[in-house]
Amino acid sequence: MSDRYRVRRAVAEDWSVSRAIRLQALAEAPLAFASTLERETAFDPDQWRERIAGAAQFLAETDDGEVVGTATGVADPGEPGTTLLVAMFVAPPARGQGLGDRLVAAVVDQARSDGADRVLLHVVETNPGAERLYARCGFARTGATVPLPHRPDLIEHEMVLGL
Repeated sequence: MSDRYRVRRAVAEDWSVSRAIRLQALAEAPLAFASTLERETAFDPDQWRERIAGAAQFLAETDDGEVVGTATGVADPGEPGTTLLVAMFVAPPARGQGLGDRLVAAVVDQARSDGADRVLLHVVETNPGAERLYARCGFARTGATVPLPHRPDLIEHEMVLGL
């Protein structure tokens, strides 16, 4: 793993870099997320700030401040004690250096600190690399599936990590 990168929690002032990495993720991997580039391009700055304020978003960045990855943990409003891991992405040039593991660990550590019992995520069937990352981090399929919202012909597998 490279020490060229650091992972830190996002703050409201990070809204523009948060927006940039999220739009990059949606552009480069449109089938990996439950949202779309078209939808999120329309968000205004206040919506990006609200996203950061309402969740535990982590950013991976280079020593010069370039954001190359992100992952977010958000409390599941329908399941007390459950944190949802969402919006996980590492830019292609930064992959293979342990950033995905570090971002997942940051979300898991925050969930544990917040008193969550488990971290839950969904991974689309066409993204085996992401599923391998999550399995390496201790997540396991639950057997539950849901359709990808904007492509219901694709299935997302639910994975969970008990804390």
